[in-house]
Amino acid sequence: MSTHNEKSERIIRIFKRILPSPLTIAILLSIFTLLLAQFLTKPEGVSHGSYFVELVTSWESGLWDSSGGGLYFAFQMMLILVLGHVLALTPAIDKLIQALLNYCTTTANSAVVVALGSISLGLINWGLGLIFGAIIARKVGEKFAKLNKPLNYGLIGGAGYATMMTWHMGLSGSATTKSMESGYIQGMMDNAGIPGDYPDFIPFEATIGSTMNIVLIIVCLVLIPLTLYLVAKRKKNESVPVFKSIELDVEEDNEEQIQGAERIDYSKFFGIGLGSAFLIFAVYKAVTYSGVSSLGFIHLNFINFTFLGLALILHKNIVHFSNALQVAVGDVSGILIQFPFYFGILAIMSSSGLITLLSDSITSVANAYTLPELTYLSAGVVNFFIPSGGGQWAVQGPIIIESVQRIGADLPKSILAMAYGDQLTNMLQPFWALPLLGITKLKPHQLLPYSFLVFLVGLIIFGVGLLVF
Repeated sequence: MSTHNEKSERIIRIFKRILPSPLTIAILLSIFTLLLAQFLTKPEGVSHGSYFVELVTSWESGLWDSSGGGLYFAFQMMLILVLGHVLALTPAIDKLIQALLNYCTTTANSAVVVALGSISLGLINWGLGLIFGAIIARKVGEKFAKLNKPLNYGLIGGAGYATMMTWHMGLSGSATTKSMESGYIQGMMDNAGIPGDYPDFIPFEATIGSTMNIVLIIVCLVLIPLTLYLVAKRKKNESVPVFKSIELDVEEDNEEQIQGAERIDYSKFFGIGLGSAFLIFAVYKAVTYSGVSSLGFIHLNFINFTFLGLALILHKNIVHFSNALQVAVGDVSGILIQFPFYFGILAIMSSSGLITLLSDSITSVANAYTLPELTYLSAGVVNFFIPSGGGQWAVQGPIIIESVQRIGADLPKSILAMAYGDQLTNMLQPFWALPLLGITKLKPHQLLPYSFLVFLVGLIIFGVGLLVF
């Protein structure tokens, strides 16, 4: 009879055989989406050749999408990863991380620390959770490599990535927070050309603050770390991580060799002063924020601005900040080239009507009781093609709201159902794993067995939750 290790290694080999690189996955998914649209949405009277050219044109335009959800968003993501890593390379933040690492003595307890930390921060803001999960997982790997101690590094990466299966339940969820804005729902339906009278907004307590959502958050905070802990206790696939720890040269500045304008670059007064000014302005923006959600000011630009200010303060001068930047910038290479492919996929889905076809095929058989459950399943499928929660809500939201109005279902519950489905299949879709893979240096086949395990846990939690509440 094979041992647990042999079974686990066999699973890893299977994933390694069937999973190409993330860039190849993005390319293959683009081709698959193009073929689906070609054969499922071609209008009558239009030749296959001309429609194919039309779809390819949409795809090409999507690659260079300059809207808030396109290249602008990709650059935001690159900045949050680079600045987050730059911040982690400061001596002060490194000491805080090292304090957490004191509790990371085995794969099992490391998985609990990483999962709890990343999920908790992700519920405040998905960007914070994602960058923390990636960096703390990397630091755990570095610690075990330095100690020459075996670790299931793929499982630790899965623990850090678990935050992306719970983020849409939290304070930065796209569907829930946008629905809280007065007049947003009616405006979205008008823009989609779907007439009717719709609610002015959905209050916080009906979605994020609902009993169902709070209970499911607690269940996730307990079951996900516990599941990873129990799997890790079997000591599957443990080996000494082989990557080298990246540390900065923190030699003292030689003031005698600093001359002329270089003094500005090395000036602590300039570096700390500039960073402090950024932080003061960030606090001002937070205090004066007057949106529906009290924490709605925590968006990507706010996080990046705050990270920039903190990094400048803690690195003390521009030179040390720039040195850390050189170390961190290599982590964004995957996003730089792969995000545009997903923007192209979204363009095909939207322009061809494929997204509407996929959603309607599921929701058309629903009734008032089953609509949330079917919305949950359809959102999970759609997420493979539109991995951005905000982008998915913009496209799928009108379909859900119109279906709710037509059959008299529970709108807040249906919105949460879409949120749960969107976040669930992040564990199978490589889009959001790119930042973590870049920082941890893990390969997809090392991560996916454990993110798949988290997916199975979430599939049960959310599916049962929607049935019970």
